[in-house]
Amino acid sequence: MSVELNHTIVFARDNRASAEFLAGLLGLTVGAEWGPFIPVATGNGVTLDFATGGQETIAAQHYAFLVTEAEFDAIFERIEQAGITYYADPFRQQPGRINHNHGGRGVYFLDPSGHGMEVLTQPYDSHR
Repeated sequence: MSVELNHTIVFARDNRASAEFLAGLLGLTVGAEWGPFIPVATGNGVTLDFATGGQETIAAQHYAFLVTEAEFDAIFERIEQAGITYYADPFRQQPGRINHNHGGRGVYFLDPSGHGMEVLTQPYDSHR
């Protein structure tokens, strides 16, 4: 059996709000609550299990989602309609822009708990 990522826990201030935020933007479905987790499954079977953190501060993480050009268009439209601040870079130095890295398009934004989210249409050259 090859090694595959099955799930990861994403700590959030409000697990339901964060799960619904991400699922809504990406066009995914929020799964049924399972214990302390609210799952959002991606197309390749990896589940992000959102859990409300018991601490005052949440350590910000980075999550990148590879999508098709058509999916990017739909996601980007939802980002703009929601009035979410977005950036062309992970350091948030280029607000209101997308990037065209690796022959595709990419955009960065923050989720309600401050996690850095990235949507891209081409994998990084180092990840091919």
